[in-house]
Amino acid sequence: MIINVTAIRVGHILEVDKQLWRVMKTHHVTPGKGVACMQVEMRNLETSNKTNKRFNSTEKVERITLSQVPMQYLYADGTDYHFMNTETYDQITLNNNLLEDVLPYLLPEMQVMVEFHEERPLSVKLPMSVVLELIECDAAIKGQTATSSYKPGKLETGASILVPPFLESGTKIKVNTESGEYIERA
Repeated sequence: MIINVTAIRVGHILEVDKQLWRVMKTHHVTPGKGVACMQVEMRNLETSNKTNKRFNSTEKVERITLSQVPMQYLYADGTDYHFMNTETYDQITLNNNLLEDVLPYLLPEMQVMVEFHEERPLSVKLPMSVVLELIECDAAIKGQTATSSYKPGKLETGASILVPPFLESGTKIKVNTESGEYIERA
């Protein structure tokens, strides 16, 4: 699908110079003099290299549409992660390079969407929020409950998170998978 560069959004897959790129950041630049442009930070899906590319606002690019297959995360084996198609029971293995954004929230038996381009898995999409256990956090300081301060904590996956002062270790919490922020107690 051909789109104008001003319609590029974070997460889109683009075909540029016969290679597939995932958009990481976008910035629309409107100089006082001259033509507006779109500054795009992209990651190559083959090599994992990052690049910044500046497109003229009148240019068009090819946006790739990916097919999504529901899968279940099974287990990790070193740097490889194993997933199973929940309909056909076929299994695939993905390298941790493709999963760097989702690893802090990925637990065994979790239902995810694996995105494919022409039978080749490219990425994993998590639900908008997941329930994880808070395994480690600092003790609450008396008198701090009236302020909106947060304290550092650690999730069962090993990821760090900022949580409200009233939470204690062992509490299950809901976490936003896009921003990595605490939502509520589960």
